Amino acid sequence: MIKIKRFYFNEFRECCIVAGDETGECVIVDPGCGTAEEKAELYGYIEKEGLKPVKILLTHAHFDHVLGLTDCARKYGIPVCMHPEERRTLASNGIFAKNFGFVMPAVEAEFTDLADGDTVTFGNTAFEVLHTPGHTPGGVCYLDKADKVLFSGDTLFAGSIGRTDLPDGDYDILMKSLIRLMSLDGDIDVIPGHGPKTTIADERTKNPFLQPFNLPEEEA
Repeated sequence: MIKIKRFYFNEFRECCIVAGDETGECVIVDPGCGTAEEKAELYGYIEKEGLKPVKILLTHAHFDHVLGLTDCARKYGIPVCMHPEERRTLASNGIFAKNFGFVMPAVEAEFTDLADGDTVTFGNTAFEVLHTPGHTPGGVCYLDKADKVLFSGDTLFAGSIGRTDLPDGDYDILMKSLIRLMSLDGDIDVIPGHGPKTTIADERTKNPFLQPFNLPEEEA
């Protein structure tokens, strides 16, 4: 069973996640820690818990999710796993971040490409990779079937969905990705890239952006 710790970093309150299991191995999902204080908070937790990071997992590569990417990869000597479509997103972060008043650190890391249906493992834990484009072309979610947890990045939020008005966003494609997520078991916990956690059942029945699924759970 995994233990999940959420951190909310930078001005966008991006949700960085540390997920570890009984072996002591862990993964870091979306390291948006941009300041020395935020990095100290993340690293301090990992050290206190006696965890060993083995991979960095990206749901997507917008700058608010990767501000601490290079620093984390260097500190632990671990690869960064993401969909190859996100290389373009990563490359455009300098200009994108500047528009929001941020300076994007140079990205230096070893990358491992992910594809839909891949399995990412650490310790005794396995995450299935679900390619869920729309917010960005290479956006993915990570599904832990054993623990019934979905890390949804900026594809699905509690009561909302990912924005598609940014470069390379596509509303129609995002809706197809969301329809796929709505087919998952209702009791799966969803941990988004911003905001509080939710469940598939709650989003299927209450999310105003997913009207076709707004039915009583037993009918969904």
